[in-house]
Amino acid sequence: MVTPPRACYDLLPMNTTSSIIERHDRFIAINYPRYPIAIVRGTGAELFDGDGKRYIDLFAGFGASVLGHCHPDLVAAVTEQASQVWHAGNLLHTEPQTRAAEAIANHGFGGRSFFCHSGADANEAALKLARLYGQGKRYGVISTTNSFHGRSFGTMGATGATAVREGFEPLAPGYVNVPYNDLAAIEAAIDNTTVAVIVEPIQGEGGVNVPDDDYLPSLRSLCDDRDLLLIVDEVWTGCGRTGRYFAHQHWNITPDIMTLGKGVGGGLAVGVMCARPEIAELNDAVKLGKVKHATTLGGNCLSMAVTAAVFHVLQRDRLVERAAALCEQITDRLNGISRVQQIRGKGLFLGIELDGPAGDIVKQCLDRGVMINATQQTIVRLAPPLNIDDAVLDEGLTIFERVLSGA
Repeated sequence: MVTPPRACYDLLPMNTTSSIIERHDRFIAINYPRYPIAIVRGTGAELFDGDGKRYIDLFAGFGASVLGHCHPDLVAAVTEQASQVWHAGNLLHTEPQTRAAEAIANHGFGGRSFFCHSGADANEAALKLARLYGQGKRYGVISTTNSFHGRSFGTMGATGATAVREGFEPLAPGYVNVPYNDLAAIEAAIDNTTVAVIVEPIQGEGGVNVPDDDYLPSLRSLCDDRDLLLIVDEVWTGCGRTGRYFAHQHWNITPDIMTLGKGVGGGLAVGVMCARPEIAELNDAVKLGKVKHATTLGGNCLSMAVTAAVFHVLQRDRLVERAAALCEQITDRLNGISRVQQIRGKGLFLGIELDGPAGDIVKQCLDRGVMINATQQTIVRLAPPLNIDDAVLDEGLTIFERVLSGA
């Protein structure tokens, strides 16, 4: 790699927190209500801002940094791949994309993967595939309230959150939202246009809501009986996050289509639609003689090398099993705190319902160097890296406990 002359570095602005924020606010659209923090480096489950302040990351960038920050195996994978080929285009075969697809199939249900850039992209691809299954006669999709499947025009209708839709009406037709964890509501919503049901095995943005044990198995049976595709949105819950490689495995079901995002790229922009082979064939460009769905940079070599490495590390270091074990430890530890009303979730995806607003708790934790998240007003979400160091996890939880206790 060619190193620029020292004079080039002298022209760069100082990377202090205040400098980064000032430049950010001049040049970046303010789509997000960001904290007054500017991160410049990270390692493991620790982040450091431009002024050197350390943060314990118990939320892993909305779960995407499933192996923490700058994991040596991921750094090695992307560095080695960067010296070979970055992008070849999807008219060509590449080894990294093949390895990533093999890993998803081997740890999942043997499906075929389509690679894109995000969870929303993956859900778009799934919804288009469902329309192909409907053969122009069926196109309706049932989803649930408090769900989150994306912010694109194709996914907003499926996302059961009013705030996501406001200002963008009219939405694309064909969507019906019914209550989560209510099989009868789904059955009542089926009509002669319905082709699929899309559901999160554990709701993420909705508050880490875990369904009854018979919900997903019964939904699988209902879809089989009515010839509907079952699309399982594992954007939040995939890649070991819940103590299984994919959360639907807790209920011993097989979806027709599974979508992935966040953790599957280890922090890079990766989305995956994985479909049962006979369903994936509906997009078979060779058999059809034309391309029905595609993307230019989806499955690029750099991101695929990292995705394959994520699954390698999860298996080698037994991190899926570790997530399951840590769930019980964290739950036992936090259950005795008076402000905690309920703890929901599986593995290292936990929603802690408080007796009042959670936003101030998040702010106080940030002030003390711990990153967590609030959703649905009263729920704190924890989603640390699966390989978080025991001592770092203990330190972060201790601070969280003290904030909850007013200490």
